[in-house]
Amino acid sequence: MIWDMMNQDWFRYPGAKVRVVDTTLRDGEQTAGVVFSNEEKIKIAEYLDQIGVDQIEAGIPVMGGFEKDCIKQIVNMGLKASIMAWNRAVISDIKESLECGVDAVAISISTSDIHIQHKLQTTREDVLVRMTDAVKFAKDHNLYVSVNAEDASRSDIGYLTEFALAAKRAGADRLRFCDTVGTLNPITTYRYIRTLVDAVGLDVEMHTHNDFGMATANSLSGIYAGASYVGVTVNGLGERAGNACLQEVIMGMKYIMKLDCSYNTTLFREVAEYVAQASGRPLPVSKPIVGSNIFAHESGIHGDGVLKNPLTYEVFSPEEVGLERQIVIGKHSGSAAIRSKFINEYGLDLPDEIIQEVLKRARQMSIDKKRSLFDKELMVIYEEILKESK
Repeated sequence: MIWDMMNQDWFRYPGAKVRVVDTTLRDGEQTAGVVFSNEEKIKIAEYLDQIGVDQIEAGIPVMGGFEKDCIKQIVNMGLKASIMAWNRAVISDIKESLECGVDAVAISISTSDIHIQHKLQTTREDVLVRMTDAVKFAKDHNLYVSVNAEDASRSDIGYLTEFALAAKRAGADRLRFCDTVGTLNPITTYRYIRTLVDAVGLDVEMHTHNDFGMATANSLSGIYAGASYVGVTVNGLGERAGNACLQEVIMGMKYIMKLDCSYNTTLFREVAEYVAQASGRPLPVSKPIVGSNIFAHESGIHGDGVLKNPLTYEVFSPEEVGLERQIVIGKHSGSAAIRSKFINEYGLDLPDEIIQEVLKRARQMSIDKKRSLFDKELMVIYEEILKESK
């Protein structure tokens, strides 16, 4: 039933354009222990613009000092992307953003009762007043405004709808729906966003966290429901378990949702490596889309299939995300992988009996070393076989 609803509702948005908002420089840097230098933030902003993200959330001006200086530098770089600054629902914060020259602001305030009562120590009514005043001030200064409903996923849906309608009346351009502690699943996400889109008629941005490993899935579910913006970070960097990953979300939109995505995905691996180094957060080999193992094939069945037609075990080409295909020789390799390795990399077309002997010894060496083999080790095996045959 849910699947039928999703298919039916999705066709209400033919040719829908989903815009990507990257917050690596703000929410990504809020990861515990992560600090970017201003030079690194500028380089990341350049990369994001080359990828083609629609909006870059560059930081928090009210922090002042180096943070504010860096935001000003990013604004003055002449990037194609919109440059957004993050603010509390406080007019003095927005004044700091105006001084940076940004064209857009995020105005953030909590909407869940647990946050309102224990964090803000105020009332629902006061939240509406604070948010409305801040939005009106920003719009009076010709800024694009995203109203961030922090902890939206744990908010009463009736109050959240009231909050969104108040933001719309005040002039807000979109609502950022924040799954702040990552408690959503794709089904509840769909219901929340479908309800808000139908009731409010305001652009909605998905902003999901990965505490239960569903940030990307929830973002895509929100897009299915009608969200027209999606917030991401490079490599899924972010507080606790991180945010929805830029590379995963874009490739998911392109290959799972079949959306027309014009982003430059060939930079994905390069950007992933740069942000991993700058953040001090190593890139896992099995990281979806950009991990070094994503196009590495060892299993005999998989290797044979990929050598015959890559589409048997690859949805898209490695070059599309800046990677290369690897045929790995190890315990699970087959004869097709050995033959391909020697022909394509060494120019040697070996007879079947030699291939089988190389495979036998390679498998044993892989077991002994508890890993796949280096090319030099494979050549040592081959040379040993040649010596023995003389």
